[in-house]
Amino acid sequence: MASRLSALKAWAKALKRDVVVLWLAARDPRVPWYAKALAGAVAAYALSPIDLIPDFIPVLGYLDDLLIVPAGIFLAVRLIPPDVLAELRQRAEQQGSRPRSLVAMGVIVAIWLVAGAMICWAAWRRFG
Repeated sequence: MASRLSALKAWAKALKRDVVVLWLAARDPRVPWYAKALAGAVAAYALSPIDLIPDFIPVLGYLDDLLIVPAGIFLAVRLIPPDVLAELRQRAEQQGSRPRSLVAMGVIVAIWLVAGAMICWAAWRRFG
């Protein structure tokens, strides 16, 4: 049981580090454009202070944290050249703090506002 907990903690630490790696990779000129695009999107979402699906929604709230973000990290890391990835992992280890993505937060807030407006408009048309 203790070894499973240790392995889970190590996996979580590696995921946190790889989010910073993706943040760095999105700005590195040696990374191909498609890897930059995916790395930037995954890092921005993972570093956003607001989730697209709030955690208080049963099951779905944690689905993005448990499946979508790790899958995005896995795919993006596979697209980064191995030598660049090793260097970026070293830089991420040396970097003390995690960046925050205020742009992603703005996009998520905009998505919620548009969805809310569409629901209000549909309700107004239906019950109006």
